[in-house]
Amino acid sequence: MGSFAGHPIDDDRALEDVKVEVPQLRPHDVLVRVHAVSVNPVDIKRRAALPASETPVILGHDAAGVVEAVGSQVTSLRVGDEVWYAGDVTRQGSNAELQAVDERIVSRKPASLSFADAAALPLTTITAWETLFDRFGLTKDSTGDLLVLGAAGGVGSVMIQLAKALTGVRVIATASRDESREFAERMGADVVIDHRRLRDEALRVAPGGVDYLFTPFTAGNIDTFADIVRPFGHITAIDEPPGLDLLPLKPKSIAWHWELMFTRSMYETPDMIEQQRLLAETARLVDDGTLRTTVTKTIADFSAAGLREAHRDVESGRMIGKVVVTR
Repeated sequence: MGSFAGHPIDDDRALEDVKVEVPQLRPHDVLVRVHAVSVNPVDIKRRAALPASETPVILGHDAAGVVEAVGSQVTSLRVGDEVWYAGDVTRQGSNAELQAVDERIVSRKPASLSFADAAALPLTTITAWETLFDRFGLTKDSTGDLLVLGAAGGVGSVMIQLAKALTGVRVIATASRDESREFAERMGADVVIDHRRLRDEALRVAPGGVDYLFTPFTAGNIDTFADIVRPFGHITAIDEPPGLDLLPLKPKSIAWHWELMFTRSMYETPDMIEQQRLLAETARLVDDGTLRTTVTKTIADFSAAGLREAHRDVESGRMIGKVVVTR
């Protein structure tokens, strides 16, 4: 399911059914027959920004499927393995029957989950995991307050679960609609506050300020963050608003972190295999009942039409949890 230009999602040309060659494998690649994918905000951003092209761009990151072939240097996976992964933004994506992906960012999926339920988790889990443990440096002994903005979304709903299962922090989640609040509570949030009154609500439940803040909604909020984060606190952002001014954070020596889960694969960093390891650990946590899938909608139509429906859902800004498209 490819795109030749950044058309609006209600235009049938936004995503089209196309035929392309089976991808050639690099030495560390596995060839996966894709059974299910999920759609993330990054898919929407990439599709909207695509320049006109004579060859289709295949979008998609999250996927679950079965290994059909392996490259000459693959050691960790074999043909027949059921796997999950979030892909590599520099390569053709998962919205296809077959995808080539580097084994170092792929692991075996949870045995207890269907392909659909598994496909919802990789990208959001990697983002949440890297935020908590690589950016914030949290451990099982960590305490304090973690404020998660957009807690009913894909990343937030996984971050709540990971923070409650693997650290000692109190999780404060933001939501506005009743269904969003209920979803965040089901994921394990200790407190849910209204993000429309972020400053007042945050200081009401954490008068001294929060220690850690995760944000996918940074635009216009830096002054508020400066008010509600403790001195020497930490903020991690996944969005990139233009003209961002962080100077209001300086008086409190608040640390600012970026999180982009594609960094390791984009630059083939020496620790690239850490994404395989964290996905394998996540699979264990799912199978032992510690973590749950965040699927809230499944579309049984692995075609351009089915993906256009999923893109519309995410683009609406009202999506709770994740939408999955299955073969």
